Amino acid sequence: MPENEKNFYKSLMTLFRCDEFMRKQPNSETVFLVSGGAKGITAQCVIALAERYHCMFILVGRSVYTEEADPVWATNFEDKVDLKRGAMQHLQAIGERPTPQRVQQMVHDVCVQREISLTLRAIKTAGGRAIYISADVTDVAALQAGVAGAVIHLGPVTGIIHGAGVLADKLIQHKTAMDFERVVGVKVQGLENLLACVPLAQLSYLVFFSSVAGFYGNVGQADYAIANEILNKVAHRVQRQYPACRVLAVDWGPWDRGMVTPELKRLLSERNVPMIPVEVGTAILADTLIEREIRPQIVVGGPMEPPSAELDAELRVYRVWRTLSLEANPFLRDHVIGRHAVLPTVCAVAWAVNVCEQMYPGYRFFCAENYKVLKGIVFDETLASAYVLELQELAKGAGQIIFDVLISSETEAGIPRYHYSVQITLRRELPAAPVYASVNYTETHTLDGSKLYTRMSASALSASASILFHGPSFQGVDRVLNLSLRGLTMRCVLPAISSEQQGQFPVQTFNPYLTDVQLQSLLIWAGHFYQMGGLPLRIQKGEQYRPACFDEVTYASLEVREHSARKLVADVTVHDVEGRIYNRVIGAEITLSARLKELFKQNEL
Repeated sequence: MPENEKNFYKSLMTLFRCDEFMRKQPNSETVFLVSGGAKGITAQCVIALAERYHCMFILVGRSVYTEEADPVWATNFEDKVDLKRGAMQHLQAIGERPTPQRVQQMVHDVCVQREISLTLRAIKTAGGRAIYISADVTDVAALQAGVAGAVIHLGPVTGIIHGAGVLADKLIQHKTAMDFERVVGVKVQGLENLLACVPLAQLSYLVFFSSVAGFYGNVGQADYAIANEILNKVAHRVQRQYPACRVLAVDWGPWDRGMVTPELKRLLSERNVPMIPVEVGTAILADTLIEREIRPQIVVGGPMEPPSAELDAELRVYRVWRTLSLEANPFLRDHVIGRHAVLPTVCAVAWAVNVCEQMYPGYRFFCAENYKVLKGIVFDETLASAYVLELQELAKGAGQIIFDVLISSETEAGIPRYHYSVQITLRRELPAAPVYASVNYTETHTLDGSKLYTRMSASALSASASILFHGPSFQGVDRVLNLSLRGLTMRCVLPAISSEQQGQFPVQTFNPYLTDVQLQSLLIWAGHFYQMGGLPLRIQKGEQYRPACFDEVTYASLEVREHSARKLVADVTVHDVEGRIYNRVIGAEITLSARLKELFKQNEL
């Protein structure tokens, strides 16, 4: 394995193995019911748990298993090539024609028996106990019968590990209903059947083997992604309902064995996707299982970016409809002006960026140009029943795609309303991040960021206090370091926002919540020098070279280009402490108004 991959997964092990978060661990009396647990990666995880905690396991698999020795024809052969030769010789000796299908089945049966036997022996050697039952997790009657027999010998089940899964990879237009039912059924119906064998209230552990395909998505795996994302959501819900149970959905990336064939390994290597070493992945599971911190879902791996493909020359137009609601977007309660939730302008950009990227997996957001707020979306009586995002392709080629984007709706009378327009550029490869040459960290006029958000009475307001109306989802200004007529520099740190809080505007390559924090620099400057509030009008250009993350320290440097009592135009560059740029906005314009400052004070629904 390349050294950079080893270092990557060593850091993961350090992250997940944190002694201060350890909780009560499984022991020799813990009984895990494990689907797909006798073969592959799930088997390796079970062996590691047996070695660490000496617990017991009921392993469930579709394969029929007997404790009998290999058939005579296979006893002297180890690898599959030799086994095929032995199978052919055996069939010829008994007068049967050795067809490829018959030979393959014979070899498969022997390999399955050997692998199950090896797993059972390894668990025993590691200090655990295991019973194998042959049952399909989608057959609830067979599953219940097998589990009932096993618990007589091992005792009641106190943990479930749902590791079973099947693949039917193909582009969505080629998938069949049978593909979908088989892939989703093993994960979703399988979980339902496992829980039909053991009441949730009886469990101390509930573990799902999910996938990065459910978290990031992956070409050809729409059904598999859906199935795994359902497991992710179930994990969060069950953890809330049964807080005493350790619930964990692990979104695994590709492992360095199991379903990863040599050909797939080569493709993953070409796409720079690191694979999880068995010893690292099993250790992460064993460590995370006993964390004291409540984390129903962890991601071990990165996005599975598709290989580069030639773009066709046809320029297309797409229309995407969306219904918006306050209930579906909890973060909106932290963006209230004049007692009404208002869609942050950066969310309109995120909406456009996310849809563009979903149209062309593997291409990432680089540039937004000529962005205009035509009529903002307010969550009051003017909220439309549906909004339309129209994408018109302007150019494709040379690793770049350019779109014109328009977000609109209609009134009840059928009159069109135009809300936002912008030109989005995606690139296959982003340019290297430049360095900001005008870094200024001198503390000549400092402001405590927390005081900028503090709610105070009108009589107590100072020139700089409470000029920001934002709630916790957007409270990321940590400190203003300097402030002058020429601009300002501020330090930003925004705590992570849950996916539930993000609602219909999830963070992908573009983070609207962080960007909103960085653009608050304009409001701070305008509030200090003009004692007015401001709302966005347009942005000449914005570029992103690399994404910034939640809980990460960034710096926003504002340079004023033009200002008056009516408007402020400025550039905002976001960079790290060394000046390396994350993103920059050129020509951001806000309209200024004393009335807005009064509305900012009314920042609760």
